[in-house]
Amino acid sequence: MKKIINLHWRAAALKNGFMDAVAYRAEFFIDIIGSALVPASIQLILWYAVFYVGQANSFGGMSFIELINYTIISVLFSQIRGGNQDFELQEMIRTGNLSQHLLKPIGIVEFVYIRGVAPKLVIASVCICIGVVLSIWLPITVPRIFGAMFLALLGNIIHYQVGAILSTFSFLWEEAYSVLMVKNLIVSILSGELLPLNLFPASMSWVWKATPFYLYVFGPTQFALGKWSVAQYLHALGVSVVWIAVLCVGIRISWHLGIRRYQSLGG
Repeated sequence: MKKIINLHWRAAALKNGFMDAVAYRAEFFIDIIGSALVPASIQLILWYAVFYVGQANSFGGMSFIELINYTIISVLFSQIRGGNQDFELQEMIRTGNLSQHLLKPIGIVEFVYIRGVAPKLVIASVCICIGVVLSIWLPITVPRIFGAMFLALLGNIIHYQVGAILSTFSFLWEEAYSVLMVKNLIVSILSGELLPLNLFPASMSWVWKATPFYLYVFGPTQFALGKWSVAQYLHALGVSVVWIAVLCVGIRISWHLGIRRYQSLGG
């Protein structure tokens, strides 16, 4: 009787574990699909209104087909940018959970990023596969898709570094959640996720060129579509490396100053 009960218990546990795993994966992919389709749908409706309702021949020097291609391809890279690791950092500071990591022989900023980057690598692999399929119909090539995705992954590192620096506001205030939210709103505009950055007036182009955010979505999309030459792509890679190096220094300084003010009251 005990063996039968144990078998039933193990079977139930395996079933529950399987269902939990399926639910987690389903939620993961539904979140990806939702975050990709909603902004893309808004853009497509906008382009339809401009060209078919407004009877425009071009918009910002781009044709209807060019804007559609940009919208479709930019979705592949907008899924790579971001992540919630910077919010995790500020929450660890706010609650005092940072204390349990300070005694370990690891860099907390690097640890949090590495621990949370796996889903983005999975998404990047899926987006590359989708890009390869889309290359059958759209004006993109497989080598450019791989090159563009590499640039987008560098952009993901930069995005986290910026967030890691801003999260140190939690050492000064109770939390840095609002600061990180403002950063995400600015990034969504200046990364080219919502609109192509070449729609900005020429006199205002310095705004997005002065930040590394265009390396997240706009740059990879331009290279994938053949709008950037190889020389421009290599220049963007160089800019990415410089930003990563500068932000590494910024992280060291900001965290060194922040830790000196840290009080573990919540841990």
